[in-house]
Amino acid sequence: MAPFDDWNTFDDEEDEELQDNSFFDSKKDVILFCIDCSSSMLELKDDPEEEGAKTSHLYAALKSAMQLQKRKVITGPNDSFGIFLFNTSRKVDGSRTQVSELKQNTFLYQPIGPISAPTIQNLIELLNAGPEELHKEFPPSIQIPMADVFNSCNWVMRDGAPKTATKRVFLITDQDDPHPGRGSQQMITSAKNVFEDLLKLGVVVEPFFIQTEDKPFSVAKFYSSVLQHTPAEDEDGDGDESLNESISIARIEELLSQMKFREVPKRSHFNIPFELAKGLTIGVKGYGLVTEQKKGEYRYFVDMGDRLEPAVVKSAVLDEDRQAEVDKSNFVYGMAVVGAAATNDNEDEDEGIAATKVVKSGQRPFYTSEEMKSFRTLGLEPGFKLLGFKPRSELRFEDNVKHSIFIYPDENTYSGSKRTFTALLKSMVKKKVIGLALGVVRRNSTPTIYAILPQEEDQEEMEPGGFHLIPLPFADDIRSAPIEKGYIASDEIKDAARQWINKMTIKSGYVPDSYPNPALAYHYEQLEASAFQEPYNADDFEDLTEPNLDQIHARAGPLLKQWKLGLLNDHSATYIQLASGSKRKSDDVVDIGDIVSKYKAGTLNKFKVDELKAFCRSQNISTTGKKADLIERVEAWCEKQKRK
Repeated sequence: MAPFDDWNTFDDEEDEELQDNSFFDSKKDVILFCIDCSSSMLELKDDPEEEGAKTSHLYAALKSAMQLQKRKVITGPNDSFGIFLFNTSRKVDGSRTQVSELKQNTFLYQPIGPISAPTIQNLIELLNAGPEELHKEFPPSIQIPMADVFNSCNWVMRDGAPKTATKRVFLITDQDDPHPGRGSQQMITSAKNVFEDLLKLGVVVEPFFIQTEDKPFSVAKFYSSVLQHTPAEDEDGDGDESLNESISIARIEELLSQMKFREVPKRSHFNIPFELAKGLTIGVKGYGLVTEQKKGEYRYFVDMGDRLEPAVVKSAVLDEDRQAEVDKSNFVYGMAVVGAAATNDNEDEDEGIAATKVVKSGQRPFYTSEEMKSFRTLGLEPGFKLLGFKPRSELRFEDNVKHSIFIYPDENTYSGSKRTFTALLKSMVKKKVIGLALGVVRRNSTPTIYAILPQEEDQEEMEPGGFHLIPLPFADDIRSAPIEKGYIASDEIKDAARQWINKMTIKSGYVPDSYPNPALAYHYEQLEASAFQEPYNADDFEDLTEPNLDQIHARAGPLLKQWKLGLLNDHSATYIQLASGSKRKSDDVVDIGDIVSKYKAGTLNKFKVDELKAFCRSQNISTTGKKADLIERVEAWCEKQKRK
């Protein structure tokens, strides 16, 4: 019979995305930097990174935009980028393309377009002139209404961004109250209405508020009333709609690090219906919380003389007899049967039987791609179906053998989905139950039973409310653990370990985005230097995942030493049991204390060869040679331990 993998080959060619939602969830990302050019943003300050140098908030914002574009050349070459400035009296010159509807005191420095090296080089030249030149290049003006800013961003996105792209605006400012005094409430209402229009058009505004010790930033003055994370139709739900104070940046050098967290947009993996009961269906979007980041795939290019054109790779199947390409719709799939004929030329099926396929003895059965798909999906369309509920205690830790999926309601598919979803979530949390659902997330995927684990919204941890769908394992997915017996450490050993663990625990928690994959980071830095024809020094690469050994020894060095001494004196930690062989069992055990005592007495030769090899293996000592060679190596190990 053909290998199981051969039956999955048709999936690679016809694996459709979960519903036809490519129109909604595109892989292109559009980022528009919307930067304030007021006097405070242009004010020169001491550069904390370079002694004797000057910088400004606008300079740091443009520098972050430049570095983010350089990263996008490697990580997102198909994405688009733009830079829009407001509160500046800079006039449009004839060499630049501007949107005709832009409001007064705004300037489109970089229209939205594909990321390219020449565009970034122009921005680098502007930054090389220094922060002092920015005041001449973009002189400040009077404060314009934020409603005009959002309107201008909308027009820039409309003219430059693809309709199916993910559109985001990075708003950078240090003005927490752009419209003080009389008429402020009218300005807030106007800005809020335009902001809601942006949300309805699929534009997400991500704020970066800059604050200093001399000038703190309070989002409660203006932006908490304008920049809400949900549209107006969701205001009937419970919860606080105000912005969190944590989005303010205390130091300007944190700007780029904060942008790296939001560099990749959160795209849904699927958008499918969720049937709660007969006649009651809501729409949900699914997100993957954990995924493996890999290097980008290489591509082939053809040298056309004056340019390089990407080569399109196309796979085709040729008929050997006719030397013509075979249409995929004519493909059939089957297994190899010993002695079977290659074709069913003498096939004589009963025309009255439509639901079955008659295959005569000795002939090979064939199946169409649609039949193969029905074998895998059991005829189910993508979607989830609620089966019932169980106590939360029924969900075991070992059931989580695959990455879970996080689902969130989709109001655009079914009206009222969010209210129904929220009601179900609150009810399950209150009753402390989990749900069971039958789900198919792709058209060619196998139906799976999921455990529905509710998660309440946590404002402090910035976690949204939703459901985790945990794929429950089938019987053959579970294997017995290889360890049949484990030794439990004593309370003294656990207390000693707890002390040094507490000393090295990160108080703010582990943030994965703060520790990029060193192999990928090194690869991307080299590609970036090659793309911009810049020299690259490998010694300048910083691996953020490397532990700070000096800091570890300073914080917990004595505690670690005390813990290791306790392990050395603990019998269960030094106990070694020989693995049983297939022919005979051996219950011989060896202990470090026995080795040391017999070494001092000069009676190491009383150990068996298997015992000596087991000890050498546990200490990473070579086990080759005769018994005398093993004893010599053990004696050398004991001498080394004696000198410590």
